[in-house]
Amino acid sequence: GFMEYCVWRCDFNSTELKDIEFTLSYYYNKIEYARFSSSVGEYVGFTKFGVHNADIWNKDQGDLAAMRAQKETYCQHNIGVE
Repeated sequence: GFMEYCVWRCDFNSTELKDIEFTLSYYYNKIEYARFSSSVGEYVGFTKFGVHNADIWNKDQGDLAAMRAQKETYCQHNIGVE
């Protein structure tokens, strides 16, 4: 069978919001095909399928705003959680 999954990740260099990066990666059969990174601010595709999806997702301003807010709502919320 085939497997698709997403990985939500926060990289902390300090507890300051400016030093945190939020990343959402999409995988299919262990190959990352697209990613949202808070440092880039939009989706980037790494395969033909990923580029196609990133183009569609980047046109949705509501989704982009929600993803850009994840650094604060998802990552900052988890500072200090062990």
